[in-house]
Amino acid sequence: MDTDWASEAACRGLDPLIFYPATDEEAETAKEICAECPVRLQCLEHAIGQREHNGVWGGATERERQRIIRRRRRQRALAKASASVG
Repeated sequence: MDTDWASEAACRGLDPLIFYPATDEEAETAKEICAECPVRLQCLEHAIGQREHNGVWGGATERERQRIIRRRRRQRALAKASASVG
């Protein structure tokens, strides 16, 4: 697993507790930091690929990452169905 991107992360050196809020509603500080991060997308893809269940990764909470995963599954299923029809 390539995590070279992490050395450029905006969260590097910050208190990790910022990125593990008790509720999604308390995730705004972490999301603001992520919004300015040059490796936000790599972080998000890492979290999705590793099925991270806790924390804010790439600007997304666990609940938001689960939505992304479900949306991608639906898109793949639709693409597969379209390909088999044509």
